[in-house]
Amino acid sequence: MIQLKNVTFSYSRRAHLLNDLSLTLDAGRIHGLLGKNGEGKSTLLKLISGLVFAQSGEIDVLGFHPQKREPQLLSDIFFLSEELPQINLSIEKFEKVYSPFYQSYDAALFNRFLSEFEIKDKKANMTRLSHGQKKKVMIAFGLATNTKLLLMDEPTNGLDIPSKAQFRRMVASVIDDQRCLVISTHQVHDLDGLIDSISIMEQHKIVFHYTISEISDKLCFRMVDHIAPKTDCVYSEDTLRGRIEICINEKHEDTKVDIELLFNAVVSNQQQINSLF
Repeated sequence: MIQLKNVTFSYSRRAHLLNDLSLTLDAGRIHGLLGKNGEGKSTLLKLISGLVFAQSGEIDVLGFHPQKREPQLLSDIFFLSEELPQINLSIEKFEKVYSPFYQSYDAALFNRFLSEFEIKDKKANMTRLSHGQKKKVMIAFGLATNTKLLLMDEPTNGLDIPSKAQFRRMVASVIDDQRCLVISTHQVHDLDGLIDSISIMEQHKIVFHYTISEISDKLCFRMVDHIAPKTDCVYSEDTLRGRIEICINEKHEDTKVDIELLFNAVVSNQQQINSLF
């Protein structure tokens, strides 16, 4: 569904924000895009949606070149930016103006998600909503567009804890074999139990890209009470609860992937981690 080959991008001539980046993302999955601030996650989503153009490399999205911004492609992409647009319209008017751009838009689904987010007054002007309420409206609308490709940049920023849980349930409910969701975030706990694959950016490249199934097959995650790590341990951290380890999964144990621990392991020792796959 999405394929980037050797993509390079910069906002100035001095330094590349994305450097020879390659990535393939399939339909039917929720992809987590992780990285520290400044790695270029937001820019990558903008490249995919055709909002900025690469200096070199190839980008194919749903069989189109996004830089051409063809209507057939744009009607099948919804991009939720971290910085919400200033919209001086009521929720009701916003829906009326923007929903015709999306052929598969589902008004009933939008209303259902607004209700689940406890947004009750569609006549409310969006400029008068809190940041969290605006975010809820945009998430609900984005999910209701039913686009084949949904890109979300830090979608849980501004949401309270119950709303974050509601967000995960909503996203999980709309994914099917024809849709691809990409969620960029540095709040890895918000993706817990939601994503199907993990892509990690470091030094402005994709340095790790595997499915949760592939990760759990190769690695096991466990809490231990001893000080010295075992010989099969590839990464560990000390916490108030004890030592958490990532180990080679030689016994084919079924353990839950700790996304934050994995991210720290890849960033600190990506060569060793990748050598196991």
